[in-house]
Amino acid sequence: MTEPHFELPFFTNLLILLVAARIFGEIFERFKQPAMIGEIIAGILLGPSLFNLIHRTEDIKVISELGVFLLVIMAGLEINIDDILKSMRGRNIIISLMAFFIPIGGGIAVGYIFNQDIMTTVFIGLCVAITALPVSIRILMDLGKIKTEVGQRIISVAIFDDVLALSILGVLLTLKNTDMSAISILKAGSFSLLKLIIFITLLTVAYFLIKKLLKKGNYIQESLDKLVSLLKGKEPLFALFFAFVLLFSTMTENLGLHFIVGAFFASMLISESLIGKHNLKAIETTTSNMAMGFLAPIFFAGIGLEFNISSIANIGLLLAVIAVSYLSKISGGFLGGTLAGLSKRASLTLGIGLNARGIMELVIANIAYREKLINQEVFSILVIMGVLTTLTTPLMLKRAFGKTDWKIFR
Repeated sequence: MTEPHFELPFFTNLLILLVAARIFGEIFERFKQPAMIGEIIAGILLGPSLFNLIHRTEDIKVISELGVFLLVIMAGLEINIDDILKSMRGRNIIISLMAFFIPIGGGIAVGYIFNQDIMTTVFIGLCVAITALPVSIRILMDLGKIKTEVGQRIISVAIFDDVLALSILGVLLTLKNTDMSAISILKAGSFSLLKLIIFITLLTVAYFLIKKLLKKGNYIQESLDKLVSLLKGKEPLFALFFAFVLLFSTMTENLGLHFIVGAFFASMLISESLIGKHNLKAIETTTSNMAMGFLAPIFFAGIGLEFNISSIANIGLLLAVIAVSYLSKISGGFLGGTLAGLSKRASLTLGIGLNARGIMELVIANIAYREKLINQEVFSILVIMGVLTTLTTPLMLKRAFGKTDWKIFR
């Protein structure tokens, strides 16, 4: 029987959590590290792992869910569907596939060796396979390498990996209510895959309709501008954008997929060529202000509240997950790069650049934990892996790029 603990009022909890998250986030930003690391540490310090001052209540969980929603939208807004198609052309598809399936295979192997149940095993593989696109973009921008050939390939592969991982997540979440027998998994998995294909088909139709409209000029942008000018309410553009995203989220939920799958793909459809540079900038700014100013720090601090170092009894599993996350991702990128004709130096740099898990891995781990598909020990291990790979990738990538020029292709 657990002892009752004193609980502060909700808004007091929220105030302490937000202030602590922002302070620690600021400290990490000043050391050129992602703010999310500091925000997670703030949650760990305030939560059951250390001071036991704040606990993850239902109210904090709701705010965290909104944080996940906005973070996924921000990731989607950074992705251009044309870039996904580019990552699937020619030899680029080799890199994208190798950089995803070698790590997911490595993660699944670790789960199998350590006798984890099938769902936990697959989620370990999925979290090992993902690359955090927003983190990769930030690291490359800080290094001044975002416009390089290798930098562009890192981004295109990260886009492919994120899209594939979220698609698989949508399928996996529909399997949680089965008895996990081979026949049940096959039936539920096939049905979920069919629903995902239906959704992607609808998305593809929407994409080609948009492309067709764009050939006729700025019809959508001009219509949107006229509508916004007619509306008298505050922030009409932002309201219209969110109605569009929520429409897709509702569609995916009705299909039995997770709402973030719809949010992610819907935000991918919004581009500068579709709604205009000033409209896109306004949406990105408002979304970023809401997410990064309030909701995301609460989400990452909430992960810290859930994190419990004492829950990790299997040190072997922890070390194996960390080791395979580095080795499989870097080797997957390296092997894919060499098969695609890149030089060994360029291939190694590519693999290192894909190693940061950051935001997207933590989002997936959080969803899996909330849905009771992984336990607290595995969740805490995945948080450590995400933090470590995000912290070390900038240092490793800076060293990999080096100070001198080197050839990209063999």
